[in-house]
Amino acid sequence: MAYAPVPYSYTPSLLSTTINPDIEVKLADTTAERDLLDSLGELYSIILTLEALEKGYLRDTVQERDYTEICDRLLRQYRSHLTDEHVRAAFGDLESFKAEWGLEVPKATERLRIGLPATVETAPAREHNSHSNNRNSTGPSGPNPNATHIVSASESFITLLDAIKLNMLSKETLHPILVDTIQAVNKVTDRDFENKGKIIQWLITLNQMRVTEDLGVDQARELQFDMQLAYDGFKAVLGE
Repeated sequence: MAYAPVPYSYTPSLLSTTINPDIEVKLADTTAERDLLDSLGELYSIILTLEALEKGYLRDTVQERDYTEICDRLLRQYRSHLTDEHVRAAFGDLESFKAEWGLEVPKATERLRIGLPATVETAPAREHNSHSNNRNSTGPSGPNPNATHIVSASESFITLLDAIKLNMLSKETLHPILVDTIQAVNKVTDRDFENKGKIIQWLITLNQMRVTEDLGVDQARELQFDMQLAYDGFKAVLGE
């Protein structure tokens, strides 16, 4: 028999009679639709890559420097794609996107929730030791590098506190300053000084907000209070 028999009740569907396997099927009819699909595909790839990167870092198969650079780039790309309102609407939120595409990525989920590489979230102890050993040293190229890091960290705290006082309360404004602050602090010391954890907590809070969203008045007052305490704790460590 040249063909397989079909049930009596079988009726060819419109889809089966119109699709030609030799013709490319277009997923998008317009440039805007194609760009949207490309962005969603990029987000999918970023999430999977981040999951693999986190596993590699935990298994010590990725060096800290490489991990930090790649993770930071992936997080920035993730946030950048979601600044587009059409992409954000189609993406929904991370949990719904994962459910739709069957993604099991617990480590990437946690990293996206925090919004910082693990190496930035917690400073390596050896970095502090290196700085401590060089605390009183100077060289031909300039002053003690630790002093430069201290100034940078202090400037970040002051910039953050000034932004809050000036009611610059959007995620787009505050999140980068907070990232700069924790990175600058970690270059000075790995010690868990008083209220340092507040910086991470607020980074997580801001990271979960929409790009266009602002902190409320009460939140801004609380952030200012917490960051002043963190700044005081940082200065107290320097005096020890």
